[in-house]
Amino acid sequence: MTHLSKKILCLLALLTCSALLPTALFPQEPPQNVIRVNVNLVLVDATVKDKAGQIMVDLKQENFELREDGTPQKIEIFSRDELPLDVALVLDLSDSIGPFLVPLRQAANIALSALKPEDQVALFTFSTEAQMRVPFTHDKSQIADMIGGFQTGGATNINDAIFLPAQYLLNAPQKDRRAIILISDDVGTSSGGQGTRDIVTEAIASDAVVYNFGDAIMHPALKLNLDGLKIPGYPSPETRMAAAMTPGLVDIRKVVEQTGGEVFNVPDVAHLEEGFRALIQRIKTRYTLGYYDYTNATAALGKPHKIDVRLGPSFGKKGHDYTALSRSAFYVH
Repeated sequence: MTHLSKKILCLLALLTCSALLPTALFPQEPPQNVIRVNVNLVLVDATVKDKAGQIMVDLKQENFELREDGTPQKIEIFSRDELPLDVALVLDLSDSIGPFLVPLRQAANIALSALKPEDQVALFTFSTEAQMRVPFTHDKSQIADMIGGFQTGGATNINDAIFLPAQYLLNAPQKDRRAIILISDDVGTSSGGQGTRDIVTEAIASDAVVYNFGDAIMHPALKLNLDGLKIPGYPSPETRMAAAMTPGLVDIRKVVEQTGGEVFNVPDVAHLEEGFRALIQRIKTRYTLGYYDYTNATAALGKPHKIDVRLGPSFGKKGHDYTALSRSAFYVH
């Protein structure tokens, strides 16, 4: 046998043996254009305040740390007011709001115009019952123009007022940042069909941040000036007494806290526009952090996953040196 023939036989033997070995022993290039399954993109909005309560507006991606159920996550999306915003505006139409609809309309018209053209707004109202008036639209002036023409009256069903827009957002296609703005005197007189726990769960599942605007607008200790007319504080002592005796009323501050929102109070009608502008600006200056969750999505359905947003060690201790407001959990859906 020639030398060349021996080399050919050896090569054939090697090829035969390698064909019989498991392919896992040989490194392979990962396939291109693979569609990942059971991967969730989790977006978390956060507002960060320093020790003095001032908004920290110049933070960078590397300044943040984000954990899911205690496990550090790699932040792969970072922006501030770059992603579109979906706002569910929820207006109280109970008796106590009546004198404030006209200035509210004016304030809303100016404030909502500060949103970007691609941002959407939906309008909900509530008294004894909650209802959707306008589905998501890019026409913000349409929303503001409607506010002044509503009739007021009935009970104050804040429970359903938060649950209904959260449910609407949950069933809507997920693509944008989401916020629910509740405009109310916060004195509920009807507990509706949902309790605080279910409302918190629905709001978190819908990926919405809940803001409460106007808690102090109608505080009974205030004397509000509306077009030169002195108006006694609202609601009446009788209404507040009825609210105190109504079981099952939603804990608004808990909903706001668990979703990472804030409560905005204004001292009087003259400051409505200023307060509304501050609220919209606060939403626009939130940081958006995103990461990919590679856990088994099917097994995780319906289970809350805790989220913790904080700054790096150089910024000090969360809750002492700074405050980070963000939702406390998310649901796979």
